[in-house]
Amino acid sequence: MTAGPKMRAAVLALALALLAVAVRAEDPYLFFDWKVAYGTKSPMGTPQKMILINGEFPGPTINCTSNNNIIVNVFNQLDQPLLFTWHGIQQRKSSWQDGMPGDMCPILPGTNFTYKMQFKDQIGTFFYYPSIGMQRAAGAYGLISIHSRPLIPVPFDPPADDFGALVGDWYTKDHTVLAKNLDTGKGIGRPAGLLINGKNEKDASNPPMYNVEAGKTYRFRVCNVGIKTTLNVRIQGHVLKLVEMEGSHTVQNEYDSMDVHIGQCLSFLTTANQKPGDYFFIASTRFIKGVSTITAVIRYKGSNTPPAAKLPDAPDGWAWSINQWRSFRWNLTASAARPNPQGSYHYGQINITRTIKLSPSRGKVDGKERYALNGVSHTDPETPLKLAEYFNATKGVFEYNLVTDTPPKEGTPIKVAPSVITTEHRTYIEIVFENPEKSIDTFHLDGYAFFAAGMGPGLWSVESRKTYNLLDTVSRHTIQVYPRSWTAVMLTFDNAGMWNLRSNLWERYYLGEQLYVSCTSPARSLRDEYNMPDNALRCGKVVGMPLPPPYTIA
Repeated sequence: MTAGPKMRAAVLALALALLAVAVRAEDPYLFFDWKVAYGTKSPMGTPQKMILINGEFPGPTINCTSNNNIIVNVFNQLDQPLLFTWHGIQQRKSSWQDGMPGDMCPILPGTNFTYKMQFKDQIGTFFYYPSIGMQRAAGAYGLISIHSRPLIPVPFDPPADDFGALVGDWYTKDHTVLAKNLDTGKGIGRPAGLLINGKNEKDASNPPMYNVEAGKTYRFRVCNVGIKTTLNVRIQGHVLKLVEMEGSHTVQNEYDSMDVHIGQCLSFLTTANQKPGDYFFIASTRFIKGVSTITAVIRYKGSNTPPAAKLPDAPDGWAWSINQWRSFRWNLTASAARPNPQGSYHYGQINITRTIKLSPSRGKVDGKERYALNGVSHTDPETPLKLAEYFNATKGVFEYNLVTDTPPKEGTPIKVAPSVITTEHRTYIEIVFENPEKSIDTFHLDGYAFFAAGMGPGLWSVESRKTYNLLDTVSRHTIQVYPRSWTAVMLTFDNAGMWNLRSNLWERYYLGEQLYVSCTSPARSLRDEYNMPDNALRCGKVVGMPLPPPYTIA
């Protein structure tokens, strides 16, 4: 028996109706209430004042799926203003939620603010932390794990468990003391040691931090949440198979150890294929005198054998680290947050419309140490840059493009001012970081992922493009620049907003090694950028000003 025309039409109408409902349906919401307050913990073995979230350190993990709506209600119980930034989350069309001082008014003591975000078209490993002053050195950071949607294939089998590993250097001095030292021309010195998931070596081993079963494979999500030093991570007797880096699936190369620079995140798989026992997860500092090391215990089920006392050595020198970076490759056939393969975006075939060369410098301004990019040392005005721009009230707040596309001559005096450069919407731009210092630096750009196409010694030139990887370098948001070397990245500025570009060495960030990129859509269309949220805080000169005409769907 065959269906008649009326039945076929009815079935088609029902299918279309169900499809329309599916299209209109919102993605799931996850709600968090965070009470942010001072508390006392002993991460290095002695009590110290810290910033805690709901009494915890590290803070709660945000464990979600791509496109989830994330609602975080932050109650500021500190005696200082507060903001959280979501390191690596692109905040598509909404720098209003980015949590940097140039985008948002701070959450004042005794008040609350609700972040309303969608982790749109992203998967992978990220983290959050407070962005004002030196608060990042006092805790309040946490892991963000974004999983693929159920129908999007993942290029590896589901692991037996998914472990977080927030590793970083740690200071025992109060964050206000660190800030005061910097304000008076002093440095912050060397960190007191290292932490893994907020624990020192003793607490990370008893009880064991990670429990595994023989024959099973586990995912470790590793982020360097420190403020000063590169780290090398490894697992005693086990191989690390890299699978994800800052939201991109990678070619699954195997490593004995991996360098993780400040602000970077990655995931690797490890199979518990050794003789059952206890083994050390190890992190140690790189590129500084006097290596610091921390271990955490991984325990096989049923183990009564302690870890071997001898730890595998960390690599030595810069060359090893550079060569490892060159081995990282984008998995061109894997899907990320969307069904289409990552490699369907041919970044190496797009014409570069503009090259911006940025070089950090440091010097004394009014007797105090400052860091700068292309001769301008950023300082945050009372009115956040994004609000001043949105309300057309930039006069007296900041000037655009004090920073030019090429570094000034050596010896040019540093200018302290809000630093904002403009980019044309949807243009493909090359940014070259040149590091004249004797120490490594790392840079992060909010709102975007970029392609780190090349690195090399000395100064960059047009000829350096011949060395670029134009096929399968990893799309990511944070990249290292080795001493007296350059790194070149490329990206399309298609995310309208006001976005912070900064050094992840927080001492340098605090002292001005940062700027903001203003990317505006001339169409003033909701297709490109959202209007200011109804709950946005106001401060500075925009208090009491009438709202500008809203963006519309053009």
